[in-house]
Amino acid sequence: MNMTNESTGSINGNVASELKANQLNVRSVVSVALALWLGLVFALGLRGAFIGSPGSPPLAIFLGLAIPLAVFFVAYFAWSAFRTFILSADLRLVAAMQGWRWAGLGFLSLYAHGVLPGLFALPAGLGDMAIGLTAPWIVLGLIHRPSFATSRRFVLWNSLGIIDLVVAVSMGTLCSGFIPGLAGNVTTSAMGRLPLVLIPAYLVPLFIMLHFTALSQARRLVHGR
Repeated sequence: MNMTNESTGSINGNVASELKANQLNVRSVVSVALALWLGLVFALGLRGAFIGSPGSPPLAIFLGLAIPLAVFFVAYFAWSAFRTFILSADLRLVAAMQGWRWAGLGFLSLYAHGVLPGLFALPAGLGDMAIGLTAPWIVLGLIHRPSFATSRRFVLWNSLGIIDLVVAVSMGTLCSGFIPGLAGNVTTSAMGRLPLVLIPAYLVPLFIMLHFTALSQARRLVHGR
């Protein structure tokens, strides 16, 4: 019996060690991927790769947003180790990172200075500020009550965060100038240049990934899968 228990304990220990090693490997891959992604966006931004032709939809920016999301979702559904990494991420950190969205105040400033159209800047800026400024309360809820991750408030907050980003991207596209007269003389063409291009091509998809991570964990906690 003792030999059996020792053998079982040894197997469990080996499995735990292997799982931990896999998680460390995935974390390293994710860290490198995030750094390379940021560097690529910055390099392309310096070359003006995201600047579209006047009167044309901002296709380059759309691709800069869509391709990272596509890679993320393919990895999530096709790579079990990555999915495990996402489902074990610290929700407190995931929610806290959304706090950076208080910087949506910058959109309002750019609107006031005539750099961005109000049709885009107001909903995008105010929506980001609402998510960013409420993030600390979400983090506190997770700290004091881990089951808060399954609450309607947590799910609603993350859902509204995604909706805000979808609205911002949609309005940014509509106000890019390819629909004459919609945004007046000011368009969202500035979003194709550094440093603003880092928002749609890096931060927006990253924030969507974080919201998806939170909602995926909430779903698993509720349904047990």
